[in-house]
Amino acid sequence: MTTGFTPTATIKTLKARAQLLAAIRAYFLQQQVTEVDVPALGHFSVTDVHLAALVVEVGNSTQYLQTSPEFYMKRLLAARMGDIYSLAKAYRADESGSRHRPEFTMLEWYRCGFDDGALMADITGLLQAVGVSEPIKQVAYGEVFERVTGLNPHTAGEGADDALAQYALQHFDVAWPNTPKSTWLDLIFSQHVEPTLLEPTFVFDFPACQCALAKIANNSAGQKVAKRFELYWQGLELANGYWELTCPQEQRARFEQDNATRSKQGLQPITPDPHFIAAMEHGLPECAGVALGVDRLLMCLLQEKDIAAVIPFAQG
Repeated sequence: MTTGFTPTATIKTLKARAQLLAAIRAYFLQQQVTEVDVPALGHFSVTDVHLAALVVEVGNSTQYLQTSPEFYMKRLLAARMGDIYSLAKAYRADESGSRHRPEFTMLEWYRCGFDDGALMADITGLLQAVGVSEPIKQVAYGEVFERVTGLNPHTAGEGADDALAQYALQHFDVAWPNTPKSTWLDLIFSQHVEPTLLEPTFVFDFPACQCALAKIANNSAGQKVAKRFELYWQGLELANGYWELTCPQEQRARFEQDNATRSKQGLQPITPDPHFIAAMEHGLPECAGVALGVDRLLMCLLQEKDIAAVIPFAQG
């Protein structure tokens, strides 16, 4: 039996990948943002219903490969390390496909004193530094969602008719019980809205039910929205950013709500990370943070359609 050894990506692509990583580090060096190296393996994981961690048995203990470096990085922020970034592997129990791998390269960074608007400008600077020449648009979540689906995401799904569930049944033939509004929004957005975002586009002011770890505020229409944004290009989600929540009481409440939703959906509740909670109670500085998929960014830069074409070894 012959076993292949050659990389999935071409040598030319791997050199372009190395140049991208170098350009990212050069940008943050110029911006005086410090690179940090945090654990990939930890005793705690995220409570987010939409994220599943890979479980690893280490001796007699169960540990998790981290879905992102966020909790560790926020502990560093609470210790007053200042502006920081991580450029490393992250892990999620996703199925492999043209856009996903369980192991992928994530760039995550936090800027103290920034809000979501300032961070979008910072991301624009980074993208220009790595060779993105196209102008980057901005559009409110509610505007683009309603334009594509005809539904207002801030009000749909709140009445007895549950318009989001009806839309999903009509277009995707799914009828999931005990499904929260945020899941319907994720499904519809990923299937019908995301593919329309071909030019580089920031989508901002998400519905409040999708706040995750972001602050909640009122938009210009007086609706409560999450101060969160995502960056799309060529129909791909590239980045997810927040004006970060800093209130420990609200953070605890969101963890509890996550676990209540997990229980309703038959998922195992996750014990919130006590070290992260301690950091929040000590005091997280006002900041904004974002996670960006480096593999997907390279896909867009090289106009590749499959993530396997931009990583060294897609099959292990």
